[in-house]
Amino acid sequence: MSDSTVTPPTHFIHQIINQDLEKNKNEGRVHTRFPPEPNGYLHIGHAKSICLNFATAEAFKGHCNLRFDDTNPGNEELEYVDSIKDSIRWLGFDWGEREYFASSYFDQLYDFAIELIEQGKAYVCSLSAEEARAYRGTLTEPGKASPDRSRSVEENLDLFTRMKAAEFEDGAYTLRARIDMASPNINMRDPVLYRIRREHHHQTGDKWCIYPMYDYTHCISDALENITHSLCTLEFEDHRPLYDWVLDQIDALSHPQQIEFARLNINYTVLSKRKLKQLVDEGLVKGWDDPRMPTLDGMRRRGYTPSAIRHFCDMVGVTKANSIVEVEMLEHALRDDLDKTSPRAMCVLRPLKVVIKNYPADKTEEMLLPRHPKDESMGVRKIPFSREIYIERTDFEVEPPPGFKRLIPGGEVRLRGSYVIKCDEVLQDDHGNITELVCSCDEATLGAKPEGRKVKGVIHWVPASNALDVEVRLYDRLFSLENPDGVDGDYREFINPDSLQVFSGCKAEPSLANAQPEDRFQFEREGYFCVDKNDSSINSLVFNLTVSLRDNWAKKNKT
Repeated sequence: MSDSTVTPPTHFIHQIINQDLEKNKNEGRVHTRFPPEPNGYLHIGHAKSICLNFATAEAFKGHCNLRFDDTNPGNEELEYVDSIKDSIRWLGFDWGEREYFASSYFDQLYDFAIELIEQGKAYVCSLSAEEARAYRGTLTEPGKASPDRSRSVEENLDLFTRMKAAEFEDGAYTLRARIDMASPNINMRDPVLYRIRREHHHQTGDKWCIYPMYDYTHCISDALENITHSLCTLEFEDHRPLYDWVLDQIDALSHPQQIEFARLNINYTVLSKRKLKQLVDEGLVKGWDDPRMPTLDGMRRRGYTPSAIRHFCDMVGVTKANSIVEVEMLEHALRDDLDKTSPRAMCVLRPLKVVIKNYPADKTEEMLLPRHPKDESMGVRKIPFSREIYIERTDFEVEPPPGFKRLIPGGEVRLRGSYVIKCDEVLQDDHGNITELVCSCDEATLGAKPEGRKVKGVIHWVPASNALDVEVRLYDRLFSLENPDGVDGDYREFINPDSLQVFSGCKAEPSLANAQPEDRFQFEREGYFCVDKNDSSINSLVFNLTVSLRDNWAKKNKT
């Protein structure tokens, strides 16, 4: 073994690689690749493949390439190329100098196609797409040979050369592999290798008017890059015979091994790039980086951390069986990370003014609260306390429900890190709406328990005179249906109308004045929040709800 060493297996793919290394297959090399098509932004499903390919290469001291599968220029854009690279780097992976495009191999792919024609293994077909589907047969019936299957090598070479020279209209001809129209695997029934498509390519410009198909391009690209293990999701399992067939017919540098694993599926989530693009194009969300989207850009903007996503992918594991993972597992991984790293702060989403009548109007004192209750290294934050403060409107009830442990008329609560206060008077407007609470504080209770009485509740607050005016956006699941991808009807009918709630005029503690885009905090008793990197400015902070405090997954899976 030259570059790699046997590593303790964590899943079946590592077991396969260990067996290869023991046999000195590939001269002890391990070389993987992540091959996204630049036709959209990466989502959480891609994160599993990214982590698997890059982490596998790292575990075996190998390499992982980034290769863009850019064979379909009509759907691809440089914007997607840039976003894909940014997302992979954000997750913490680096491909170094190993950045490739399938389009860089178009000349070689064309030469290999000529080689297949000369061997009698490929032919030019004039069937339309509809006719080709009809000739293809079904799962129970064999296909029927194209009338053009018996063309001579010379005629096929002539037609294919003229296809490249743009002599024919789009769709007039395709180049097909000559394999077996009776194969039980439909993918082997003379699949299309090339089609005519006059479209500008973001890398090659207008050089080409014929473009290779994915199944033909992918395996040859792997071989040209000397990939050892081509890891892909289960839907490509039936394509593996074609992967191997193409490489067996040509003079390739190597013959990589395709290994399939189960893709990531999450409930209440759509992970189809086509559907995600539809949501964006139809304005049903506010772009690819909308915090409700399962794209890595959207999750980053919402406040997800790379380490939480990588940990989630480890928790899901790598198997051969498709399943649907609970979104609560993802949220659990996120909470576990944020709890350790997020400083605490107080923010009142629905402010209710409180005047403490027995506190001097000209007095202000600083309350010192820890930035993190378990990490003293984060230090403390100073919050000025004075006569007027804001509390959360939902922390007060005139007629409290059973079990209510917050402020009520004549009742007491402790303000976080400060005094115990008692509600003495409730002020209302002409419509009966509560406008202000008049309270009194017990100055002997600062940092001490009140003697002779039990105060059940602790609520958060912010100083009225120094509070920051901020906007808070509360996010919920984008879909109200557990499996929107599997619905018989239109998945868009199940978009949750309450997936976004915007609260303006929220009041936050002054220590947040210097918060930067993507800074994360736990708003005490509310949840984890992130400074929106798009819409925030120095004078106008916008906070996105990353995840609530309630961990249902941990509760259900407690052992």
